Amino acid sequence: MMATIRNKSVQIHQQRMAYLFIALPVLLLAIFMILPIGMALFVSFTDYDIVNSPNWIGFDNYIKMFRDPYFLISLKNTIIYTALFVPLGLVASLGAAILINMNKKGASLFRTFFYVPVLCSTVATATIWYWLLNPQYGLINRVLGWFGINGPAWLYDSNWAMFAIVMMSVWMTFGTNMMIFLAGLQGIPANLYEASKIEGASRWKTFRYVTWPSLSRTTFLVTTMLIINAFQVFDQAYVLTKGGPGNSTITLVYYIYNEGFGGLKMGYASAISFVLFLIILVFSIINMRVNKEDRTA
Repeated sequence: MMATIRNKSVQIHQQRMAYLFIALPVLLLAIFMILPIGMALFVSFTDYDIVNSPNWIGFDNYIKMFRDPYFLISLKNTIIYTALFVPLGLVASLGAAILINMNKKGASLFRTFFYVPVLCSTVATATIWYWLLNPQYGLINRVLGWFGINGPAWLYDSNWAMFAIVMMSVWMTFGTNMMIFLAGLQGIPANLYEASKIEGASRWKTFRYVTWPSLSRTTFLVTTMLIINAFQVFDQAYVLTKGGPGNSTITLVYYIYNEGFGGLKMGYASAISFVLFLIILVFSIINMRVNKEDRTA
């Protein structure tokens, strides 16, 4: 009897300790994530401008948003950025992962070399790229000149400024996705490659019929992460172009920053932020669903 009572008291104590350990993360999650989202949602239905008290205006900010030409420009620019950044990021990260996976001897060296840009700050990286993209003295235009190509004024030409930001972003971020692809490549059974070699398949056919199908889940994960990353782009455009030239690189997050901290339209900026939050949430849920199905399959 005493042993049973003692065991129950130990179990109760362990349960209390478990709840105590869980309580702190839940509290932090509520303070730093759930509460700000709730406050942003509330503010998005007001005309709050920091100076005056907020007044409830209902859906006026959301109606105004889809009539605002600058919001539509920023949305279009973000979609263009995403359409360029996602495929280029996929190709760069997958290509680097395949090269490292093929060259086992220098794998650790190249893995470190390709991952270094991820560790660099955006300001430092933007400074380097600002000089690389200089139309007169930049290394990129100089290399193009060796082949008889007149390089564009990357950051000063509205037709090329967004592509310049995409190039910098791909260089900054492909290291992380490379590591994910590398893990996926190393998880492909070696007997599949051996069977392909016995059948006399070329490298392209081996990639097409063995490697690529085996990486389908990994590719979906990386694609979703790239899309989420693309819709949050801000600092690259802020540091390199300030949204110019001619609003050609102003993105959703940049426009939120301008409206909120430049124009003090906190209510309107919160409404745009919440729309962006919903877009990112959709892709996050899709990613979670696919990963869950993959684990249960």
